[in-house]
Amino acid sequence: MPERERHIAGYVDRLPDGAAMDIKSLAKSLPLYGQMAVSSALKALGVAGHLRRVRCLAGEGDQVRWVSRTYWSRTARDNEWWDAFLTTEGSHTMPEATPAPPPTDAEAHVASPTSTPEPPTAPAPASPAVPQQSTSAAAAVAPSPAYLALAQLGRQDTRLTLSAADCRALEPLAADWFTRGVNADYLTQALTAGLPAQVGSPVGLVRRRLTDKLPPQVTSSPAPATALAPKRRLLAECTECGRPGSPEALPDGLCRPCRSTPPEAPATLPLPNATCTHWSDSSAT
Repeated sequence: MPERERHIAGYVDRLPDGAAMDIKSLAKSLPLYGQMAVSSALKALGVAGHLRRVRCLAGEGDQVRWVSRTYWSRTARDNEWWDAFLTTEGSHTMPEATPAPPPTDAEAHVASPTSTPEPPTAPAPASPAVPQQSTSAAAAVAPSPAYLALAQLGRQDTRLTLSAADCRALEPLAADWFTRGVNADYLTQALTAGLPAQVGSPVGLVRRRLTDKLPPQVTSSPAPATALAPKRRLLAECTECGRPGSPEALPDGLCRPCRSTPPEAPATLPLPNATCTHWSDSSAT
């Protein structure tokens, strides 16, 4: 690794977590190198597998903004390692709480002498058996919604007056309507709309309409996808130009245009004289 990259890598490796690592801050802390030199060195370190830049959402509630972060590894890593790491970091969730381990034999042995046995208690007297009440009376008190809807038809239109026996016979057909998401008002409107002037058999007409006008089965709409927690959303970022993308789309931490761009000539770097001389010597070797 060239001297410039080794110098900047050593400085970055000593930075604490959360320290500023943008090009301007590094150039300000490293007086030997300007911003262009620092940018080129970070690009080289990214290609070598020491760092990756990412974008993530920081903040809570409405105060959320995109920030850039840099992950640094003292050991050079290949693209597969960085892809797996960034993917796992972006979908990281808090670990579930683990239950407390059971007490060891020693703990149980120490705790047992301190516990005093409770005096035996007399068994509670058995409660007298109560005969189970019949459910037929309760069922008669609370008729089903389908039965009630059929019983109310005669009050909506006297031409559809049904007897109790008719309501019980038609109740399964009306219950199918309720299983498809309709309510009693919808069922009543469908059965009473457009009646003929004379209805000879109310039960026959209602049975026919319950069968012919049965609404379609509507599948429940899929639940909307939950949004990712802002603090966990993460995008990889090109080390050179800052273009965001997935980790797989940025091998060596670079986007396609930056990978195809040839490196700049050393003479174009605005470095101090001492740095330029040192860089030329290392380049000559």
